[in-house]
Amino acid sequence: MSQPRRTPRRRVRTALTLPALLCVLAACSGGPGGDGATTPAPRASPTPPGPPGTLFDNFHYSGSGDPSLAAHGWEVRTGGGGPGIKDTWSASAAGFPSDATAQGGRVLQLRSSTDGTEQGTRQAEVQGTGKNLFMGTFAARVHFSGKPTSGRNGDHVVQTFFPISPSDASTNYSELDFEYLPNGGWGSAGPRLDTVSWYKADPPDRVSHTLKQRTEGWHILMVTALNGKVTYSLDGKELFTSSGKYVPREKMDIHFSNWFIDTPVTGGPRTWDMKVNWVYYKADEAVSQADVQNTVDGFYNSGTNYVNTVPKA
Repeated sequence: MSQPRRTPRRRVRTALTLPALLCVLAACSGGPGGDGATTPAPRASPTPPGPPGTLFDNFHYSGSGDPSLAAHGWEVRTGGGGPGIKDTWSASAAGFPSDATAQGGRVLQLRSSTDGTEQGTRQAEVQGTGKNLFMGTFAARVHFSGKPTSGRNGDHVVQTFFPISPSDASTNYSELDFEYLPNGGWGSAGPRLDTVSWYKADPPDRVSHTLKQRTEGWHILMVTALNGKVTYSLDGKELFTSSGKYVPREKMDIHFSNWFIDTPVTGGPRTWDMKVNWVYYKADEAVSQADVQNTVDGFYNSGTNYVNTVPKA
């Protein structure tokens, strides 16, 4: 069973880009003429077309500093806190390389690394910032790793996809987890895929299910939260259902992370890769895996990399 997952996260505050700062200064000064006349405010970019209540992203970005990444409601975690080896989150641990095994040929890659010391550890997380996802269907095509990309095996690594409350201290705390532990952890052997519905982070109050089998490679992970229950499925096969108090109580963000429970293994540096091909959310509807894939295929076929028609928080 998953253990207490995290200490309070520190959100990254995105600074104004130079063009945006210049726009703000121009507006405050009354425009370039200096005569107090106001100039029209710059028009916001239109919302990408798409079905209502839909979020889709296939992570076609140039890097963690790509302005479109923040504009589309994502940030690469660099702040402090847990879980795992605290204060080791790195912007350079997230990338967007080409990948021949991915639909559309591009992925979000979360590359965590360690040499068995706190100083030599780097963890990776990409998190949403919209705070506006609640009931409905969450889905992602994710590649779990069963062994390190380089270096010796044995680390207690956790590869995750999860919607979660923006604040761990919220009285309506909500979190819905997929966690793959190829080498186990917290005293339990791996490989294992945990699905966990949380009611409270501290003290921990959650229910969970463990699938004790290898789950490396590409998989479609889905969570449907609707009508007083939460259902987790892997490649269309139902794994676990929670209900009662173990359902979302407030709006959440989507996170992907790749982190270490501890550092019990020495013996030189090693790296672990987790990859995300695409992510999808449909508000207030239970969508089958076949329909999710059909919708995703339609976006790829039309050359659409990003859609967000979910009402803002």
